[in-house]
Amino acid sequence: MSAAPVSLWRDGRLEPREDCDVLPATIEAADSWLVADGAVRALELHRSRFMTSIPRGRYPQLDPGVFWEASIAAIPREGLWFPRVELRTQLLTPQLLMRLREAPELRRSIVLRTHAGRDPRRAARFKGPDLEAMTRLRTEAQRHGADEAVLLSPQGFVAEGSTTSLAWWRGDALCVPAGDIERIDGVTLRSVLALTTAMGIDVLHESVTPAELEGLEVWALNAVHGIRIVTSWVDGPATAEEPGRFAAWQARLEALRRPLP
Repeated sequence: MSAAPVSLWRDGRLEPREDCDVLPATIEAADSWLVADGAVRALELHRSRFMTSIPRGRYPQLDPGVFWEASIAAIPREGLWFPRVELRTQLLTPQLLMRLREAPELRRSIVLRTHAGRDPRRAARFKGPDLEAMTRLRTEAQRHGADEAVLLSPQGFVAEGSTTSLAWWRGDALCVPAGDIERIDGVTLRSVLALTTAMGIDVLHESVTPAELEGLEVWALNAVHGIRIVTSWVDGPATAEEPGRFAAWQARLEALRRPLP
């Protein structure tokens, strides 16, 4: 896959730039979503998360709302895309930019591995500041035969994956990490939770160790793949799968896709 085109927001328009990543930069806020032939899930939730992650008091000169609209307009209405918008600082200068990335191969399953070292997150409830650290954790997990690293709370409870939200089924109830466990507010997980509410399904908020997920169906969720079922956990619990449940819920999630404005 070739390098994704990058456009910098400058003078009220998106300006294609090839030199944006020549110098180091620090990401302060970011968001991304899958676009399939011009349709996307929960775009307003992605917009809200990005806007609320921007420290507006520090950068009053920015106009992220207009930047967002221009970024949406620049996305092709055909093909599979995984664009990302960013607020970053480079040479102490704030920048808004959009990366028009092709979507990776979509998959239905995932292998996890628990991260055993220090938690590198510095802004665990915000998407953006820890992207580089999370990429390193995922790469380390891949060297050990997994697709994704699982981060634990200081007490050893499951928090989130390096690029995913995690959920599991206990009987007919969907379970998610307890609210006091720091993690990103995943848009795809929020969409699934909205579906459970509409269907009258119980949602449990739990503090569990990886070992306590033994024999349960575990999901990893993010904007690009939707739901992926955990088929293996390196040096961790043996997970299960109820026939038909994953396919039914992925179909429900896909039904939420709407055309871009």
